[in-house]
Amino acid sequence: MNRRNYVLLAAAIVIAMSRAATAQEKPAPSNLPDAPAPKQGQNGTTPKQDKNIFATPLGLITRRSYVYPELATTPGPLTSKEKFELFLDKSVSPPQILSSAAGAGISEARGTLAGYGQGGEGYGKRFASSMVSGASSHFFGTFLLPAMLHEDPRFFVKLHGGFGARAEHALRRAAVIRTDEGKEAFNLPGILGPLLAEALANAYLPASEQTAGKTFERGGIRIGFSAANNLLKEYWPSIFKKLRVDKIAPGLQPDTTQPAPPGKPVN
Repeated sequence: MNRRNYVLLAAAIVIAMSRAATAQEKPAPSNLPDAPAPKQGQNGTTPKQDKNIFATPLGLITRRSYVYPELATTPGPLTSKEKFELFLDKSVSPPQILSSAAGAGISEARGTLAGYGQGGEGYGKRFASSMVSGASSHFFGTFLLPAMLHEDPRFFVKLHGGFGARAEHALRRAAVIRTDEGKEAFNLPGILGPLLAEALANAYLPASEQTAGKTFERGGIRIGFSAANNLLKEYWPSIFKKLRVDKIAPGLQPDTTQPAPPGKPVN
């Protein structure tokens, strides 16, 4: 299959799946298996809305993180349409743009992807290919595979415990994913998504990169970077709070698959 056919195949997949993205209907939050139980007031009444420790409304930014749109702000699950929208948001998120810009600079300085040349044109090609590969990875790992397997591609922060416990939780999420039912499963989208994206990248990368070894190497690097990035996702709301800008931090949902320590109820 030549490069043109690869590109046409990718475009056909995106168009076909976007038309089918509204297949699921989102159940009412009260019927969700992982919906948090409402708290009781002092007089035994139930307040109208549970207050999350980071949820101080300030416009639209309270609904999600624009830096990390995959941070969960609702118990779930997401519809297929919402997973598709999340794929779009992640593809143009600040971490994706910054990592692509930095990676393109490092690649040019080291002389990798030599077929792209040097200078402004070479940097532009490296940056564009990184952005396209990232978008492809999010398409497979955030939308297509999670929609097919009924899994939740978002990151549920732990919100409690020491650094060791939270770091373990963040790194563990590279291998474990939350299902739409609130259970745990092997993170197949997180593993296959980057590999499929790098296989598709052979349609536009220089010929020297179009080998099986190079493809798996790039996929492995992408998987490792994603695991390390989970640490920053876990502490992103804490960073907001330490900087005393928690009023613009999103109202996050903690990971209810992990028990909270005594005295630390999960909201």
